[in-house]
Amino acid sequence: MTVAARPARSPGSLTGRLRLLRARARLSPTAVDALLAAALLVPSTVVIRDDLSDHPWFLALQAGLLVPLVWRRRAPLTVFGAVAATAFVQWLADVQLSADVALLIALYTVAAYGDRGRTLLAGAVLEVGIVLNSLSWAPEGRVVGSIISLTAMAVAAAVIGTNVRTRRAYLATVEDRAVRLERERDQRAQLAVADERARIAREMHDIVSHNLSVMVALADGAVFAQFRSPDTTTAAMRQISGTGRQALTDMRRSLGVLRADEPDALRHPMPGIAQLESLADQVRAAGLPTRLALYGDPSPVPAAAQLTVYRLVQEALTNTLKHAPAGTRAEVRVRCSAEAVAVEVTDDGAGTDRTARAGGSPSGHGIPGMRERAAAYGATLEAGPVPHGGGWRVSASLGLGTAGEGAA
Repeated sequence: MTVAARPARSPGSLTGRLRLLRARARLSPTAVDALLAAALLVPSTVVIRDDLSDHPWFLALQAGLLVPLVWRRRAPLTVFGAVAATAFVQWLADVQLSADVALLIALYTVAAYGDRGRTLLAGAVLEVGIVLNSLSWAPEGRVVGSIISLTAMAVAAAVIGTNVRTRRAYLATVEDRAVRLERERDQRAQLAVADERARIAREMHDIVSHNLSVMVALADGAVFAQFRSPDTTTAAMRQISGTGRQALTDMRRSLGVLRADEPDALRHPMPGIAQLESLADQVRAAGLPTRLALYGDPSPVPAAAQLTVYRLVQEALTNTLKHAPAGTRAEVRVRCSAEAVAVEVTDDGAGTDRTARAGGSPSGHGIPGMRERAAAYGATLEAGPVPHGGGWRVSASLGLGTAGEGAA
């Protein structure tokens, strides 16, 4: 005989049902106040049950004192006024009822849900009733004691209500602050993601644009020399192959922030000032004669700042390679000190398309990306035509004390 196993109940579904039951069992504030009014009405009616046969209107006074409490949270001052008016009619009728405790509850509600002015007004009205009550019904010689004791109870109700209101406001402030902090945390996370995406986009643009420009220039040269100089063609093709491999390595290295196990990101550091000579050799092989001049010791310069210098020079030379006419020569000057790194890239290309050189392409990268890199170090990138003699000039001075290691 085989007994089919019952499917196990999901803890999540059981917890959900329990929460639903608790939510359904939770009473609304109005229902709670209705139960409070009923709980006070029943015993207070039992106390005067012997007088109801001769004075049935006592029950109307009881109801006038207690029933308004059902709406005490919706309209605290109005409910207090209704209860106080009934109590005044009770005083005129010279009837003492235990339901007068409704006055203290109404005063507490005004203090808990109203402001200080309304609380003082309700307290003053109740104090007048206390004095009238004591003068009419207090035993002889105990009027002052009655006023003091009843006033103490009224003050206690008002103080408790005020404390509840203060605590509720404090909790609301704390909750609002927690919500704002959570929202700010989410915004910071979104900004961090956006910054990281922008950084990766800049890196990919610089890597792809530069290496593709070099490969295109080398390929054009190889096509031109394939019949006249086979050796030159072979060298150009090898240079294309090497440039493509270098581009792949640079891409893997830049994306290493997304994959910590990326082998190229672990084996090769990000390029810096020391790699500018290799960069100059690369653009020379692509047909752009380039002179590199380094001044000062680059070793104290942080790695992030060195990467920024490398990318600025790379982008400037790439723009020259793409937009300057044949025969253009470029010069790179880098000056290093403990306080700043000055970068200047110039060329003598006359008749250059200034709009293209200025980064007017729809991609939004190029010189705009260079400006963002320089701005991370408090620098203003200057890019424009050379005033005398033609050509183009890109320069920036990076302050080493204005950004951290992760600024690039």
